[in-house]
Amino acid sequence: MFYCCQTCVVSAFTDFCRTRLLMSIFRLVIIFFSACALIPAHAFCDDSHESDSQLWKVGERRWTVHEEHTYSEWVEKTITDDFFIRHDIPVDCADVPYAARWIYARIAHLPAAATTGDNHLIGHWSENWRHLPTDENWEKDRRFRAALLYMISCTSTRTMPSDTYPVHIAADSVTPGTAFLIPGDHTVMVSHIIMDGSTPHPVQTLEANLPPRIQKLLLRDLMMPAPGSNRSSGLRKFRWPVKRDDRWQYLPVKEHPFYSEEQFSPAFTNGSGDYLEAVARRIDPKIYDPGEKAEKIIGTLARRLNERIPVVLDGSRKCQGTNYPKGSRLWEMCNTYDRDGYIGFMIYHLEKIIRENQLDRDAILDDMAKIPLQIDDSQVITLRYVFENFKWMSSEPGAAIEARWGLEKCGIIAVHLKSAQESIAFIKKRYGKSDPNYAERALLVQQRMVDEMTKEARKNNCMTDALQYSGLETRESSGCSGR
Repeated sequence: MFYCCQTCVVSAFTDFCRTRLLMSIFRLVIIFFSACALIPAHAFCDDSHESDSQLWKVGERRWTVHEEHTYSEWVEKTITDDFFIRHDIPVDCADVPYAARWIYARIAHLPAAATTGDNHLIGHWSENWRHLPTDENWEKDRRFRAALLYMISCTSTRTMPSDTYPVHIAADSVTPGTAFLIPGDHTVMVSHIIMDGSTPHPVQTLEANLPPRIQKLLLRDLMMPAPGSNRSSGLRKFRWPVKRDDRWQYLPVKEHPFYSEEQFSPAFTNGSGDYLEAVARRIDPKIYDPGEKAEKIIGTLARRLNERIPVVLDGSRKCQGTNYPKGSRLWEMCNTYDRDGYIGFMIYHLEKIIRENQLDRDAILDDMAKIPLQIDDSQVITLRYVFENFKWMSSEPGAAIEARWGLEKCGIIAVHLKSAQESIAFIKKRYGKSDPNYAERALLVQQRMVDEMTKEARKNNCMTDALQYSGLETRESSGCSGR
């Protein structure tokens, strides 16, 4: 009896200890996973196989659909028209999407790759820059910045087909960071998707131009030619680098989640006027009432003009009365050529909506007259004034504020007259004998400008000043038209 009781006690004590042990293990597991939840995703990746000499480590981090959407959000919030000026990075058109992708991948510890002009694949694993110091902050990371500048110098619109794939045309796949490519010619990067009818096209893009330089990006609606049957062109996303057979390579094109060749099919534009309209309808299929559309465009126009005000004021403080060379850093920061190009296109589109839908133009103008624009501390103009006088607004950073907002028509008329007359003299000297047919056509274009500006000078009572400035006074007073 005593033996049995002793056995029972021992058994009970053993069960108690086993239970306490299991509870302790359970608590440790809970603590471990709680701690892991507080650690950044890349921090507990096993990167023991990655070299300290490479550009950056990614551990087990890989691109996913979720990461693509996070990247799109980053592009929309971060890549502004002056992004590459602020970060001192010279770019041309193809460099914009390439650089944005690499910078984000560096920040997020994700894989990145690029095919160079001599068909070599480089990426985050590259060790060519091991001699340079690194830093947690990409802006201070000399190793990364050197590699970034090398990468964008070795890639182009010709290499981009190898690094991207064509996508399904829909709002969840054509997102900020997506590129539109014309191989060997030009590319733009999607910056925003506007789904409320407040822009002519829902796809907004940023682009740079040649030559590569530190420059302000051009924001505009998607305005690119149809890709046709060229499967290397069109709307495209970057491919995902994956590690297979112990080396980094691209995931096969057709295995990417957004892959589609629908935009190359003749049926893609069925029911639409052209390729751009077909893209717009797939991304934002809503049909807007013309009056509502005009109202939204006016709102966008007012917002863009209000964004222009501080740029002009800053340019006036830094550049007025000086002659900074075109393309210089300060010129790039203070000019509004690209911004004004977008505003001009918005005005043209609004005019088109009013005309084609027979909207009440006078009522719309009255509404615009009620929208003030405080261009400096003492001067206010209206949206209607800009709408009716946009062609007299100067984009030059060194021009006076009055000229920047079209309040000095005579000065702008004189500038146009002088420019046209100088072009006429150049064309006659350069092509008059060597290519008379071209010279005749080119002279006709410039003479039309002279005639139009002369007409405007008479209309605005500034004929004398305009002619004196442009050097046309003698011919005008003798009754010669200049032909």
